[in-house]
Amino acid sequence: MPSRMPTRQTIAFGIELTRLREDAGLSRLELANRIPVTRSYIGQVENGTTRCRREFAGELDKAMDSGTTMADAWDDLLKSSRYPPWFADYPVAEGTAALLRAYETMFVYGLFQTEAYIRAHLSNDVAVEGRLRRQAVLEREEPPMFSIVLLETVLWTCVGSTEVMREQCERLLTISEWSNVTLQVAPIGFYPGLEGSFNLATQPKGDELLHMPAARGGITTNDREDILHIVGAFSALQARVLSVDDSREFLRKAVVRWS
Repeated sequence: MPSRMPTRQTIAFGIELTRLREDAGLSRLELANRIPVTRSYIGQVENGTTRCRREFAGELDKAMDSGTTMADAWDDLLKSSRYPPWFADYPVAEGTAALLRAYETMFVYGLFQTEAYIRAHLSNDVAVEGRLRRQAVLEREEPPMFSIVLLETVLWTCVGSTEVMREQCERLLTISEWSNVTLQVAPIGFYPGLEGSFNLATQPKGDELLHMPAARGGITTNDREDILHIVGAFSALQARVLSVDDSREFLRKAVVRWS
């Protein structure tokens, strides 16, 4: 395929390929010889100047012994219907993160949602499939640490049915016991510095990507000033909300409320 201007999606795919190749200790030429393709084509994919086919992503996985990582990245980033452009970079960062932080004001944190809850508020099967695929991060051999705060109205807002909400609250209660999860509930109130929900993925080497949803689309950024602002506001938020133990008790009450 001829070179073209890179997009955010092809750049993100290329970054993931570069990371896996370097982790495998391979040069571009060594990887190219394993497939085989030219070294320059590997360079084009890594630089985001070409959009490879899904079959090629599978060949990359075989060559680097990376399971289905690149094929999944292709589905997440280059299969245009799975995620909207303003969100497409984030699932890859999420999938390789060492730490995930989030504040949710309208819906349960996406990675903690039950399938019934997902189907109740997402409009099509492609979106549901994308959400379920993202949850694979929970089953990683070394899953990330989670630090999540839910506004209490999230637990009182009926999504789907009472049965869906009871199951969802039970799921949250179970997850709250996991050693890698800090889950807190925020009472209704004003929290300075936070104008709405956000998701922040931190990589093992410290790189970070921030996603802030909006009514029409959203913003995904690695701007340090934006991220430092969110990190500071989130730290202040955690100090003001319910403790982990009190939040767990709040979840028990929510289960009873929806029973």
